Amino acid sequence: MTVLILTCEEDVTADMVVVHLNAAGVPVVRLDPADLTDGVALSGEYVHGAFRGHLSSAGRLVTLDGLRSVWVRRPGAPAARAPHASAWLTEESAQALYGMLRGTGARWMNHPDAFRRARYKPWQLHLAQRRGLPVPATLITTFPQAAREFAERYPDLVVKPVSGAHPQDPPRAVPTSRVAPDADFSAVAYGPTLLQRRIAKRADIRLTAVGERLLAARKPADPQAHPDLVDVRYDPSGTPWQPVEVPPRVAQAVHGYLREAQLAYGAFDFAEDADGTWWFLECNQSGQFGFVEVDTGQPIARTIAEWLGRTEPDRRPQHVDCTGLTLP
Repeated sequence: MTVLILTCEEDVTADMVVVHLNAAGVPVVRLDPADLTDGVALSGEYVHGAFRGHLSSAGRLVTLDGLRSVWVRRPGAPAARAPHASAWLTEESAQALYGMLRGTGARWMNHPDAFRRARYKPWQLHLAQRRGLPVPATLITTFPQAAREFAERYPDLVVKPVSGAHPQDPPRAVPTSRVAPDADFSAVAYGPTLLQRRIAKRADIRLTAVGERLLAARKPADPQAHPDLVDVRYDPSGTPWQPVEVPPRVAQAVHGYLREAQLAYGAFDFAEDADGTWWFLECNQSGQFGFVEVDTGQPIARTIAEWLGRTEPDRRPQHVDCTGLTLP
């Protein structure tokens, strides 16, 4: 039984997991859907009430009914690099690839439907509230007057994109930034704007959820940092991440979030305030984890490899210790 990894060619995070799968003797096929029709081929046959499907990449041929799991890591748009790429070809290729994979018995990390839905930040905030995670006061609007009134109620605000992008993905990446006290909100009318009450944080928290396991890391805020530096992704301090215990109430809420979102993997970002409260900021359904593993030594890549390599159904426990190991 084979693990299929769908991701871009240069993905060091995926490489870390492949090392563990290889060490465990689990067959792996890795491909980027963007290479469909130019290096990646597929075929599916529906005959006499049965389905037979195949994928080919880099000289490897895998039968779709021989897949044990599919990791939707950071795949490109199907057929995006084809010699005659087009929106039509991308849609046709997406329908063919993901339609066939949906018909297999493979386990997903994460299922394409859940993967796509989980990207919507307004839905994330709603789900976090439903599950009891503290969420900073937030407004998403194209009404300038609504923005002005919100700023009057919450004078210390940050602004961030509704969609979000990683700093390594310019030019779409926009850092979370503080809003000036005399800000003119007229431009809000030209595009949805997300305003959020700034949490005076004493630390950033990254909680990586892999199936039933939670592995959390904490990065103390630099007291000498410029007050306008609020996005930890752009923090030049070099302060390392450290393992941290997950509060029981947070663990319970995160497990509930994952169940409702139907996610097998999620990278949760929190801001810890002076009282020790973890404020939910977002959950990235394909978030990076390599930088946390390097600093903390937490076995995130190995945990993902173990999840992908299993064949039995996933079961979520009720308690998790500070290293993410399941407690009886």
